[in-house]
Amino acid sequence: MSTTPEQLDFGGAAPLRGRLRVPGDKSISHRALLFAALASGRSELTHLATGEDVHATRLALGHLGVKARTKGEIVTVQSSGAAGLREPEAVLDCGNSGTTLRIISGVLARCPFLTVLTGDASLRTRPMLRVIEPLRAMGATADGRDGGEHAPIAIRGGQLRGVRHELPVAWAQVKSALLVAGLGAEGVTEVVSPAPSRDHTERMLAALGVPLEVDGLAVRVRAGEPEAFALDVPGDPSSAAFFVVAASITPRSEIVLEDVSINPTRLGFVDVLLRMGADIEIVPSGDRCGEPVGDIVVRAAPLHGTVIEGDEIPNVQDEVPVLAMAAAFADGVTEVRDAAELAAKESNRIGTVHQELTQLGIGVEPRADGLVIRGGQPHSGLLKSHGDHRIAMAVAVAAHAIDGSTTVRGWGAVASSYPEFAEHLAALTGGA
Repeated sequence: MSTTPEQLDFGGAAPLRGRLRVPGDKSISHRALLFAALASGRSELTHLATGEDVHATRLALGHLGVKARTKGEIVTVQSSGAAGLREPEAVLDCGNSGTTLRIISGVLARCPFLTVLTGDASLRTRPMLRVIEPLRAMGATADGRDGGEHAPIAIRGGQLRGVRHELPVAWAQVKSALLVAGLGAEGVTEVVSPAPSRDHTERMLAALGVPLEVDGLAVRVRAGEPEAFALDVPGDPSSAAFFVVAASITPRSEIVLEDVSINPTRLGFVDVLLRMGADIEIVPSGDRCGEPVGDIVVRAAPLHGTVIEGDEIPNVQDEVPVLAMAAAFADGVTEVRDAAELAAKESNRIGTVHQELTQLGIGVEPRADGLVIRGGQPHSGLLKSHGDHRIAMAVAVAAHAIDGSTTVRGWGAVASSYPEFAEHLAALTGGA
C-alpha cells in the first residue's frame, strides 16, 4: 500500500493483525469542547479527534472568545461560561462539519449578539431548517438561505423559553442543539425522538452536573451550567468500524481495537455484522464521563446477507458505507431500507455507494431510501471518494481485501475525520 495526498494504492490483500487505538471519538470531542466552553473554569481534554471537523469546532469557539491551548495530547480549555462568550468579528467557518454548524447553533441561540455561520460547498447544501425552526420556537432570531434551510445561517440569540419539541426523525445533532439551547432557557426544554439516536449529549451533561432527565425517548433539561471537567476521550467506534469490517472480510485477520467508546447507540454496526456472521467480541473496561469504554476483538469470518432497516438506521447511518462493503463480500443479498437521510450527507451516499460497488463489479440497486446489494467477488479497479471521508475509507477497506491492484482517488477527503487512517491500516498489515 502506498499513498499520496490525493491517492491511495493497494497491491493485494494482506491479513490485519495486532492492536490499535483509533483516534478519539469525533462526536464526543465536539461535545467536550462545547461543554468546556459553557463551563466556568479550566477543563482538560485528552485524545480529542484529530480531524478537520473537530478543529472547526475549536476554531469557532476561539472566535467566540474561548481560550484553548494544546500541550502534547492535552487540550486545556479556559472559559468564563456562556456569559463570557463574545460576538465574533468574522463569519464562523464550520468547514465540512455538520455537527459544528448544528450544535453550536444551539449555543448561539442563547447569546445576545449576532453570529453568521457558513461552511464549505458540501455543508452549504445540507439541511438546517430542522434546527432553525425549533430554535425560532424557543425565541431565537435565526435565518439563512432558502428561508433558513441552508447556510450561511445568521443567529441573533436572546432570552429563550423552554419548549417541548417532537422530532419527526431521530436526529442526534438536532436533539443536542435543542438541549444545549435549553441550558439557557427559562423553564423546561423537552426533546422527544421517534426512535433511539446517539445519546452522548445526555450522558455527558448528566455527568457534568446539569439538571437533566431521560424518560424513554424524551429528554428534559432546565437552565444550568456544566462543571469544568477532565476527560480522556475514548476511541471513535465509527472509525473503528472500518477496521472491524476490514478484519472481518480479509482472511486470517485478528485484531484488537483498544479503548473504544462502546456506547450502545454507537454499536449498531456490530449488531449488523454479528447478524451477518462476523466474529466480534466486546470487552468492557470502564466508564468515562458517562460513556462506557472497552476493547473490540475481531477475527475474520465468512459473512452472509442481512436486512438493515427501521429503528436501527439512526444508529448505523455513518457506518452504512462500510457495511455496504461488507455486503459486497458476503454471500447473498443485503438490503438497506428506511435510510433516505443518506442522500443528505457529505455526499449522496446512496448514489456514491452505488457507483463504487458497481466499479467493483458488484450488483447493486439504488432506491430512494437505501440499497439492495448482491454479494459476490469484488474485482480490482479505480475507486473514488466523491469528496466524502466515509466513502473514501469504506472503499479503501474493500480495496485492501481484493487481490490485484486497486486505487482510491480523492484520498484527501479523509482529513476531515481520520487523517491517520492509511498509516493505521499499514500498521495492522505490517506495512503491506
